[in-house]
Amino acid sequence: MATTQTAKKRREKSPAKAPTKGDLASVEVARWAIDPVAFVSEAFNATPDAWQAEALRAVVDNPRVAMSACKGPGKSCVLAWMVWWFLMTRYDAEIVVMSITEDNLRDNLWKELAIWLGRSEMLRKAFRFGGERIVCTCREKTWWASARAFSQTADKSQQANTIAGFHGKHVMVVLDEVGDFPEGVVVAAEGIFANEDIEARLVVAGNPTNTQGPLFRITNKDSKRWNLIRITGDPEDPNRSPRISLTWAKEQIEDWGRDNPWVRVNVLGLFPTASTDQLIGVDVILAAQDRDAKPPTFSKSARVWGLDPARFGDDEAVLFKRQGIVARRPRVWRNKSGVDLANAVAHEILEAEKTGELPDTLFCDVGGQGASCYDHLTVLGWGHVVVPVDFGGSPDDERFLNKRAEMWWRMADWLSRQPSCIPTDNVLAGELPGPKFFYRVSGKRTKFVLESKDDMKRRGVPSPNRADALALTFAGPVAPRARSVESEAMGHSKTATEYSPHDRAETNDRVRSEYDPYGS
Repeated sequence: MATTQTAKKRREKSPAKAPTKGDLASVEVARWAIDPVAFVSEAFNATPDAWQAEALRAVVDNPRVAMSACKGPGKSCVLAWMVWWFLMTRYDAEIVVMSITEDNLRDNLWKELAIWLGRSEMLRKAFRFGGERIVCTCREKTWWASARAFSQTADKSQQANTIAGFHGKHVMVVLDEVGDFPEGVVVAAEGIFANEDIEARLVVAGNPTNTQGPLFRITNKDSKRWNLIRITGDPEDPNRSPRISLTWAKEQIEDWGRDNPWVRVNVLGLFPTASTDQLIGVDVILAAQDRDAKPPTFSKSARVWGLDPARFGDDEAVLFKRQGIVARRPRVWRNKSGVDLANAVAHEILEAEKTGELPDTLFCDVGGQGASCYDHLTVLGWGHVVVPVDFGGSPDDERFLNKRAEMWWRMADWLSRQPSCIPTDNVLAGELPGPKFFYRVSGKRTKFVLESKDDMKRRGVPSPNRADALALTFAGPVAPRARSVESEAMGHSKTATEYSPHDRAETNDRVRSEYDPYGS
């Protein structure tokens, strides 16, 4: 941010005392009142990025300004500039500043206000900065900016009270991290426009994290009433924010894909197709339930079963059977010991053998009593079919924190990218959107983390036993065994002698890609 000689001279002429009506009538401040970019340049010796300059100019003539941003473009910085600009250029200005939590406000926007105050001797002489309030030194009761917080559990009337207290002619409300705000807070803030003969500004900014939040409403349904500023770090966008590392952005897209919810929000500045902490959206589930598949579209695929033994008495033990794009209705048991469950599953295997639908692999969760179930299945002679899986074990791909997170990711990808078919099972449909997910930095990598069953139960969400069993069918790549049962038309695979080399290559390619969510 280089200082020009002109900017230095202008700053030397700037008021160095508490501003009065006479000061605000000066040519210098009058010019700033309609040119906040000049104010930033001369008061702070700063050069705004292109999108920041666009936002600063927008707030001059537009009562409602919304910024929907990717991660790290400098939106808190531009919000701080707007607050100081309004305070300096409006006599008896009154401003309320809020964020999603009190801590977030203190550690981000309020801290940013302090940083820029430290870069302007003019503002330091005109205003006094406190932990919750900025006041003009000559008119403390009528010329101020106030940091306010609201309770996450407050009702609409309590949220509205957070915004109350405006009596001046020049008022502004600034809402940071508005993507996850309760709707009532934003509605209450819009109440400033009910008063006649005042200058009112409502500025909101946030990441597009929540398709149910007020930022989504503002940028979609109510977009005609707002001046929208969209900020992206997309490497392919010539107007991208220069503050977003181009290398980092490209790496995130390469690692996760452009459609990944985290990439959409944090890199591209776009809303996710589902809630950012929800891996599988309801729309994807309904679409998979509505599909039907003909045997030729999946008959060459491996038959993979997933067994999730019950961990506690109130949980279900579930066996899911999947062949390629088709998942069958699950088999469910309750209150069975590990040995009893193994006997029941062995019976299922024998019945499948009679109909020519013997599983190529059965992945069994060995946590809790799953270990005894797995051990007994091997004693019964099915060790060549059953493969143990540790949900908390190491994944095949280091981008995931553990095996369960990797399996759920693969299942989500199968549901959204493949013409997948799942049974019309209300329990399964309710479980699939259940676990939340987030990302955690581990070493030099960002890991995908899936909420554990225990954490889900602590917030009152049932254990996703059926969904976990389906996810187990994605524990690893499985090639179809040579079939002894004929009649592909009946839904069974060809025998080993009926497979041509081309058939085998085609089938194996399909199986490999089926388990690679990053494959083409």
